[in-house]
Amino acid sequence: MKSLLLLFFFSITLIFAQAQTDRSFYSISSERASQLIADGIVRYTDFGAKGDGTTDDMASIAAAHEFANKQGLSVKADNDATYYIGGQELTAIIQTDTDFGRANFIIDDIEVENRDAPVFLIESSQKSFKLNGISSLKRNQEKIDVSLPQSSLITVTNTNVNQYIRFGLNPSNGNAQTDIFLVDKDGNVDSKAPIIWDFDQITDITALPIDEDTLTITGGIFTTIANQEKSEYNYYQRNLSVKRSNVIIDGLVHHITGEGEHGAPYSGYVSISYATNVMVKNTILTGHKTYVTIGRADKPVSMGSYDILVNRALNVSFVNVTQTNDIDDSTYWGIMGSNYSKNLLFDKCTLSRFDAHMGVANATIRNSTLGHMGINAIGSGTFLLENSEIRGRSIINLRSDYGSTWEGELIIRNCTFIPSGGKPISASLISGYYTGQHNFGYTCFMPEKITIENLKIDDSNHPEDYQGPAIFSNFNPEMTADTYHEQFPYIITKEVRLKNVTTSSGKEFRISDNEVMFKGVRVVEY
Repeated sequence: MKSLLLLFFFSITLIFAQAQTDRSFYSISSERASQLIADGIVRYTDFGAKGDGTTDDMASIAAAHEFANKQGLSVKADNDATYYIGGQELTAIIQTDTDFGRANFIIDDIEVENRDAPVFLIESSQKSFKLNGISSLKRNQEKIDVSLPQSSLITVTNTNVNQYIRFGLNPSNGNAQTDIFLVDKDGNVDSKAPIIWDFDQITDITALPIDEDTLTITGGIFTTIANQEKSEYNYYQRNLSVKRSNVIIDGLVHHITGEGEHGAPYSGYVSISYATNVMVKNTILTGHKTYVTIGRADKPVSMGSYDILVNRALNVSFVNVTQTNDIDDSTYWGIMGSNYSKNLLFDKCTLSRFDAHMGVANATIRNSTLGHMGINAIGSGTFLLENSEIRGRSIINLRSDYGSTWEGELIIRNCTFIPSGGKPISASLISGYYTGQHNFGYTCFMPEKITIENLKIDDSNHPEDYQGPAIFSNFNPEMTADTYHEQFPYIITKEVRLKNVTTSSGKEFRISDNEVMFKGVRVVEY
């Protein structure tokens, strides 16, 4: 009787899905359904997938996952299959372990019904809900007055305060003050991912209970046939979207083909948001071709296009992740972008870029090589870079469009810096730009303390007028005298500690070309 009830419920579910999407679906016999439940595994072929590389299998893929979700079964692709996914608006919801194996998936973006609809969505079984009775929060507050069914992600917003008011070729009016943090069922805030802002008012606060079991996604060779749209800011999200905590993605491969003279940008094939404890490992991704458009300042601007995107997520790790194209090839945009995140990790990665647009709290890069776009970041906490090779224009670029701000500490140890991948430039270790005339919505800081230990600077290929590497680039060429007035003062680094810093050129390092701006910085060799 229980089995019959389950099958009846599944039939109703399929009919409902058909009514919502107006798509055909594949029914299975009650005997076959019982066998799948007994086997514990669902395959796409069970729901009509051909896997021949030409038949659109998306409806079958979505139906297989729907059945697996309802019955708590894992999903496995056929290793010798090539699943073609056309442009219809249909998303496969994944809530159980899935083994894509050695199967190929062709995602055709030439003609899509909805560029915002992910192909695969790893979704939590939990539902978010609003919290009542919390009207304000303080930075580093240790506990909130709430009782929850289990550990939860808290997202808080104050629409009365604007932050990240962007400067430069794509200026903006900013975004509402926001934060995301983790609490246990008693409201204790995880100290490793603290509240980073004072919220004098709260206009919205929600809790999302986290899935405590680990969901694992393995394998899969995915190829995106790139869109051919006009080169405008119409981001494509035909991707693998992760909106669930405690997820491991292992062994995924993503290729891109068909990039032409124009195209719209992408917001990450692997896109992680509203989640904690997500690891992507042993994965190969691909940088996207850079296209140029006219920005909001009515000037040409290169559009960011990403294969990795992290938004509003905590404790996200990338381990042994590489890319198919040359990390020094500037034809392709830097592979990674992030916003509003905490505790990001690159370990054993070879990628063209690490990036934090609208802030990261705590980041670690170790045992890695970063290419032509290097490290671009703003944020707070500790930024640790160790046992790595950096091939960008500087070791760390503090993003000027968001105030070149890092409120915390920077540690660099046991690293090699090859400025611009060996091109002849005047090297600086830390770069940025800040005039003090733009309101970003927050006070801007340089790292209070910088420690650089066992750093080799390969500046052997340098211009003729090269004076040696600078610790800081010229952050403000207009500041040539103490009389310069910053309307929004910049909080400068207090101390730089250096140990065993060497150059291939044999030239000594300098503080900066801008001696006025950095004259108060204490440099200690130990």
